[in-house]
Amino acid sequence: MHETSARLLALLSLLQARRDWPGGLLAERLEVSPRTVRRDVDRLRELGYPIAATKGPDGGYRLDAGSDLPPLLFDDEQAVALAVGLRIAAASGVGVEEAAARALGTVRQVMPARLRHRIDGLEVTAMGGATTVDPAVLTAVGDAVRAREVLRFGYGSDLRRAEPHHLVTRGGRWYLVAWDLDRADWRTFRVDRIAPRTPTGPRFAPREVPGGDVARFVASRFRGGDGITTGWPCEGEAVIALPAAELAPYVRDELLEEVDAGRCRMVAGAWSWVALAARFGALGAEVSDVAPAELRDACATLAARYRRAARPS
Repeated sequence: MHETSARLLALLSLLQARRDWPGGLLAERLEVSPRTVRRDVDRLRELGYPIAATKGPDGGYRLDAGSDLPPLLFDDEQAVALAVGLRIAAASGVGVEEAAARALGTVRQVMPARLRHRIDGLEVTAMGGATTVDPAVLTAVGDAVRAREVLRFGYGSDLRRAEPHHLVTRGGRWYLVAWDLDRADWRTFRVDRIAPRTPTGPRFAPREVPGGDVARFVASRFRGGDGITTGWPCEGEAVIALPAAELAPYVRDELLEEVDAGRCRMVAGAWSWVALAARFGALGAEVSDVAPAELRDACATLAARYRRAARPS
């Protein structure tokens, strides 16, 4: 059986994990009797946690939101996860680096030594490329998403009206996925370019993102697709005069198939045929057996452009 303090921590962790817990199931998970669960719930209430009893055949418990912040208790995994999240906050592009560092220092002070050693050994270096977003803007957009209220905002020189549905991150930037009311279509907006206007507009009924998957929708749109299909608008293949093993470290989503010891077939995609032709040409090797015809035409177009560019001025 757990010691009382450790058992209280485990009980609190379970109560935070789901809305309602039958008393019998809590007792089973903690390997104690239902009577012990009742006593532990009373102890947590004395510490300030608003735990309500729920009705039902077996009765149960629910951790409600409270107006006062009681002492926070985390198990080891939660504490480490919190520390990791604070360490990588600098890479989120939300402009909370200093606040995250102060919060990490506060959390670290109350951690036992065994956990301090674990998080101190975790060094996270934020690489460049993240675009800074004003936390107030991110919060305002997030509030509109949660409240399902029409968002009015400046975007460059335009005033836009949209039904905000999801906030996503991609490539170091934050994006808002929204239904553009003026264009009657789904759009993705860079949050660092959004200037929210107040007050927000009326509430709206949520729409389903095309395809039903936000990540898939955004990935498709960035590839020039319709938001539903995940493939590139232009897909083709060619034989590259390089061994597959040599080329493999330098490809991303492309498919490689070995032809012989010195050649491989690569299937790739891009947002345009010329861009796809440039992708094959950038591999630094002879290219043959190009298909389909649109890709061969794009190779000819690109070759003509490069010939003109190579002429002396």
